[in-house]
Amino acid sequence: MLLKPFVFSSLQFLINFFPMKAVILAAEMGLDVATAKRAGLLHDIGKAISHEVEGAHALVGADLIRRCGETEEVVNAVASHHDEVPHHGPLGILVGAADAISASRPGARSETMTTYLKRVEDLEKIGLSFEGVEKCFAVQAGRELRVLVHPDKLTDEQAFALARSISRKIEAGLQYPGQIRVTVVRETRCIEFAK
Repeated sequence: MLLKPFVFSSLQFLINFFPMKAVILAAEMGLDVATAKRAGLLHDIGKAISHEVEGAHALVGADLIRRCGETEEVVNAVASHHDEVPHHGPLGILVGAADAISASRPGARSETMTTYLKRVEDLEKIGLSFEGVEKCFAVQAGRELRVLVHPDKLTDEQAFALARSISRKIEAGLQYPGQIRVTVVRETRCIEFAK
């Protein structure tokens, strides 16, 4: 059985960050922290196994660690973290929750630069398609759209309605991970010089 090479940053994340989510949740729930850390560290090991092995990564990983002598509690947590088999205790649910938290963080899902740039460009186009919009900027890795409007063309109430309308158009027209915050900025600057 051959292991695929990990990208260094992914391995560093797996070793340093993910098990801590499982540990924090386990400590809050009064579970064995060492077992939770072990399950958190091993939960996606099935992704590293060569494509010669058939099956979902959770089940493949569980089978591997079972053959290596891992406890049945950790084996079940790995196998059940995507609900492919029933949970035999809270550890599988905990690992699944930690996995979901981890997957929802900004930048967690790898996508090609082209896909990312297209999404950012499409976001800005949607914002610019509305009347009264001066400029649009997609920020926070495409998780927020900041919309600057002409203050003389829109009232404050219209700015709130515009934020809602842009949000609805994004929901209808784009596919994106998580959520996108729409911030409409209506600014009036008063400038005077003292001489």
